[in-house]
Amino acid sequence: MQFLIIHSVSSLNITNEYLNHKCLHNQGKYNSGSQYEENLIDVFHYVSNDTYDETGFSRTTIGSTPDSVTVTLQCRGDSYGSNCRTCVAIAIKTFFKRCPKNKGGIIWYDQCFLYVSMFREKIPIKTNYENIFSMNNPNNVRGDGKLFAKRATNLFNELTLKVRKTTSDGLGLILYAAGENKLGKSKLYAMVQCMGLTLDCKSCLVWSINKLFKNGDIKQGARVLGTNCDVRYELYPFLRS
Repeated sequence: MQFLIIHSVSSLNITNEYLNHKCLHNQGKYNSGSQYEENLIDVFHYVSNDTYDETGFSRTTIGSTPDSVTVTLQCRGDSYGSNCRTCVAIAIKTFFKRCPKNKGGIIWYDQCFLYVSMFREKIPIKTNYENIFSMNNPNNVRGDGKLFAKRATNLFNELTLKVRKTTSDGLGLILYAAGENKLGKSKLYAMVQCMGLTLDCKSCLVWSINKLFKNGDIKQGARVLGTNCDVRYELYPFLRS
């Protein structure tokens, strides 16, 4: 079963709005003063001090079963460094607020997402389609919606081909690409991104892009977010240049 929620949002420029969360109730809860709580606080302290300079990605595990805690963080491709650390700090506070005492949970913000789990998460070989949701501008595009969707898909396809870049030290991958195209007097802005360890990046992006235009109700802006990849388009600039 897919965790799919449709939201309508107004057009906004660069923000770091809270988007969504999911508490992983199947992982249970921890008690105050427990070893799990201690490990959770330690791992949050560790990831809060990461630099997030080139990939905006971090995955850290502290402790051993049954008290191990794995925290995965991914910041949006234009929000690395200090902007990433700011979003991480906000997401951690939100986790305690939205999922109190939960051993696992996922928090999404405009510029980052936080994934907490009691399990020692492995590198995702295949895309996880269970924790995916969509958001859209409430307004439909003007004119030919099918033509708009075709041009937007073409831009997304171009970005998907560019998404895999090597970091300056040659040891990491930057799975992010953004671009724009003219649409008459307007411009279309889009981005695609995969989580730092995703091996199934292209398949995740293709699925998410198709999800954007699955029905004939084509919006002026929309996005699909999950734990493996994100895609988004708007008729206004929403990224840092």
